[in-house]
Amino acid sequence: MESRKIGLYFGTFNPVHNGHLMIANYMAEFTDLNEVWFVISPLNPFKEEKDLLPDYHRLEMLIRATGNYPRFRVSSVEFMLPKPSFTIDTLAHLKTKYPDYQFIIIMGSDQLPDFHNWKKSDEILANYKILVYPRPDKDADGISSVSHELRNHPSITLVQAPMMDLSSSFIRQAVKQKKDVRFFMPELAWKYLDDMNFYK
Repeated sequence: MESRKIGLYFGTFNPVHNGHLMIANYMAEFTDLNEVWFVISPLNPFKEEKDLLPDYHRLEMLIRATGNYPRFRVSSVEFMLPKPSFTIDTLAHLKTKYPDYQFIIIMGSDQLPDFHNWKKSDEILANYKILVYPRPDKDADGISSVSHELRNHPSITLVQAPMMDLSSSFIRQAVKQKKDVRFFMPELAWKYLDDMNFYK
């Protein structure tokens, strides 16, 4: 019996927005993944903590955002692991807990140029597949600054998902400017954000 293929979509989701959901939906429906797990990072080692909502608020918005779609799952696994969160440590923990699952990383093309700086990046490439979706970038394809070796590595697959020019920082800035951004986010997640007066 073939093992279940689980796509791990890492992020701070600060806040979750429709772009996140659309990318995850594409990965669930147009690749051979069985499920996509949103893995919320308490603290990304490459990002500052400024404006980062507490873990449980981001978790609640993500749970409300994903609803009852059967191929999505929200994971707070990194809340219980040492901080800052490193992908290789999370993968090792998940592999121990779910030995029969095949975990595949989902990442944006904007993260590839810095992938060599990730903790044990060579070990990740040797043991895990990575699905890369396009992100807006100064380069036409978003990854032309990435080495030929990395771009053509057998563990990396470039997925032709729709390009989403939407970011959590845009949402936060818009809310600070008292803009109504309800249509940029899943309705229940936006309502939670608005009711709690986040980012204002």
